[in-house]
Amino acid sequence: MDIKTQIFENTNLKKAASPVKAYKKIRMGDWALTSGYLTQKQIDVVAAKMKITNQRFGQICLQEGFLDDEKLAEVLAMQSDYRYVRLKEIDDPELLKIVPFDLMSKYQLIPYEKSENILKIALSEPENHFHAVDELEMLIDMEIRIAIASEKKIRELLKKIEVSQNVLESVSDDMRLPLVKESDDGEDILSFEKVSAEESPIVRLVNSTILDAINKQASDIHIETSDIGVIIRYRIDGMLYQATEPIDISHINSIVSRIKVMSELDISEKRVPQDGRFKLKISDRYIDFRVSVLPTILGENVSIRILDSESLMPKAGEFHLEDMGLPGKELKKIQRMIRAPYGMFLMTGPTGSGKTTTLYRTLAEVNSKEVKIITIEDPVEYQLKGIMQIPVNEKKGLTFARGLRSILRHDPDKILVGEIRDSETAQIALQSALTGHLVFTTVHANSSFEVLNRFVHMGIDPYNLMSALNCIVAQRLIRTLCDCREKTNLSKEMIIESGLEYNQYRDHIFYEAKGCDACNGTGYKGRKAIVEIIELDDDIKTLFIEKPSFSVLKKKAAEKGTVYLRKAAIQEVLNGETTLMEANRVTFIESND
Repeated sequence: MDIKTQIFENTNLKKAASPVKAYKKIRMGDWALTSGYLTQKQIDVVAAKMKITNQRFGQICLQEGFLDDEKLAEVLAMQSDYRYVRLKEIDDPELLKIVPFDLMSKYQLIPYEKSENILKIALSEPENHFHAVDELEMLIDMEIRIAIASEKKIRELLKKIEVSQNVLESVSDDMRLPLVKESDDGEDILSFEKVSAEESPIVRLVNSTILDAINKQASDIHIETSDIGVIIRYRIDGMLYQATEPIDISHINSIVSRIKVMSELDISEKRVPQDGRFKLKISDRYIDFRVSVLPTILGENVSIRILDSESLMPKAGEFHLEDMGLPGKELKKIQRMIRAPYGMFLMTGPTGSGKTTTLYRTLAEVNSKEVKIITIEDPVEYQLKGIMQIPVNEKKGLTFARGLRSILRHDPDKILVGEIRDSETAQIALQSALTGHLVFTTVHANSSFEVLNRFVHMGIDPYNLMSALNCIVAQRLIRTLCDCREKTNLSKEMIIESGLEYNQYRDHIFYEAKGCDACNGTGYKGRKAIVEIIELDDDIKTLFIEKPSFSVLKKKAAEKGTVYLRKAAIQEVLNGETTLMEANRVTFIESND
């Protein structure tokens, strides 16, 4: 079976011998009423709206929330006397080659199973079956059998197929990807590198690995040497997964050399770490890659960070703070802070914690024709409309500090500094915040309260820092459960070890990760942000300058309304969004002592 399916058949209906059937005259509403999916009152509401809007029965049911996509498809299958199929994920791309994509798109159909001389296809609209079957039978010498599936799911799968085909079509037969390099005048030019026949298998391996990682929305590719061979792993939703079986260790030098050539690194140097970057054009979009090569006793290891703006972009097509799923109180705090007339909005967290995405959301929130916003980033991860964005280019001498000085001469209202890494950048950013600009920026630190120490180590005066800072936002990404989640009662030991009061939570229904085809067996699907916001009012600023212990600072901030990361993570657990194990992985367990 090429698409994992759960098939629900109406046993009261006869199985038709032919794929071409005449529709039953019974109305959809009657089928929905008989199946128990709708009440008579709901049917009356839908019928009344149909007369006013001229919309179809199913459309109104979806809009009113009376039926979801799957139940609507099941009712439609009953009415048309077809089998209903719940489509999951596509496992075998070979199946999709049987039917041209143009035909799939034209009739909104998905081939989901093939056995001997029978091809089973899923449609969302039974009216399409006559023409679809005719064209398919003329094209392929197979018997066609039809099922009805959710229109939403079919559209999702067709979108995935289209993206996958576009990626493959952008690559030549030998999987050669066009490298994008920067010319002396700063323009990007495409460079099709010439490789010998002996090198082409390695080129194909590297390119296919990159394509696979992009399709799986990985944030990193790890190529590691071990005693069993070369292991390739992807980081997806913050976790590492092995992508392939181990490759013979003899290929590691060729693989690393290929990546060094792409990154313009020294191929002959194998004893010291090297850092580089390259850019590829894939499916009419540019993707940046950061490369780090590290020598080990078994050979060089490579880590590739994928900076794909398309995966960063929210599905809705725009950045909105409301789409982050933050609690209302925390959302209002951020919205208030980003509308301050001047000062510094500072985000902190480890690499990969979603800081850049959140800052893009804040910029989109305050962007208007009345304000001028300029950013300096390394690299520019997504192009925001109406905002001037500058990429750091250290090879050409354009550093954060130099770029920031030039930005100030262009009279901006708001400035984004991708990251404060050194004393010079920190000094200029603080002066900008103190002289009428609102500065958005990030600093790598493990917690909100360690930010002060980071700035002090850079030689920044604590008083100037406190004068500039409006707030500190610490952020983490926590994995959210897939729909296949299951209810569970946690053991006493697990609850206590997680720092929770057993008597308070012993009867609480928690959820655990199960795993299905939709989530690749992990039990998790996607991630969401949890934040810790410290507003720096006069009391907190004074306390920071006095340099008390972290416990005193935390107590004072809590009194002011700060919700710490641990508490935010536990709230997601109690809401059924994630597991207690995931909360324990992302945040420190606090003692009940």
